[in-house]
Amino acid sequence: MLKHPFLDVPYQPTIREFLGDFDIYDREDTLGAEFQEYDMNSRSDRERLIRKYISERKTHLSYRHRYVLLKELAKTLENEDYDFKSLFEDDPEEYSSMPYDWDEMKDPRAFFEDIYQILKVDWEADISRVSKENPDTW
Repeated sequence: MLKHPFLDVPYQPTIREFLGDFDIYDREDTLGAEFQEYDMNSRSDRERLIRKYISERKTHLSYRHRYVLLKELAKTLENEDYDFKSLFEDDPEEYSSMPYDWDEMKDPRAFFEDIYQILKVDWEADISRVSKENPDTW
């Protein structure tokens, strides 16, 4: 069983992990200001954000973890009823905050579809490497 990268528990990814580096809680004036420069309804802006804040920053995950996380995203995208918008809504009980106006994104599903398409390319070596293994042996 694949273990969490930092804990001695099974790794059970959720697609919320893709949003971790976009959390601006207590960094509204710095990171939040940077994200204001991007239009989340623009595919090219989303691509730049995905490459910089997801593809390039998930290096703390092993190739197996990246594969499992991407597989979880694929499974979620298959669910036509999944509420992607809810992932961008602020919860006042949590110490986290998404960038301003991201909860008003026209098509939150498109953001996650873009993540999937970009990471399939960027993490191609990971996917290829895992294809030669038996996940049951992890």
